[in-house]
Amino acid sequence: MKNNRQYTDEHASSGIDAELPVIETWPNQYGEYEIEIDMPEFTSVCPKTGLPDHGTLILRYVPGKRCLELKSLKMYMLAYRNLGIFQENVVNRFLEDVVKATQPVSATVVGDFAARGGIGTRVTATYQRKKK
Repeated sequence: MKNNRQYTDEHASSGIDAELPVIETWPNQYGEYEIEIDMPEFTSVCPKTGLPDHGTLILRYVPGKRCLELKSLKMYMLAYRNLGIFQENVVNRFLEDVVKATQPVSATVVGDFAARGGIGTRVTATYQRKKK
């Protein structure tokens, strides 16, 4: 049987290693507490079709020694606007970059993407710092 796969490995890895703006941080002045950041106007592009993907990203994190600087996070988020990347990869890449920037106690990114073709997608990725 012939494989007529329309999505390739290149589509699957699209955007994962793209250069994005640096997420800046500042020193946390308090102990552990949760921060929730709601980004209701998230947009990226399907790497196969070129059609826009719209959704809401929610970031919840417990800062360690560093907190996210929101303007740089906004510029980072806006860089996805023209980036071809699957929704699942958006959420995991976003989490990975937040963890690199802040080294939080814990972090969760939820991507709630608008329906396209009758199918909506909700993707959740979580990080928990290993206890010493």
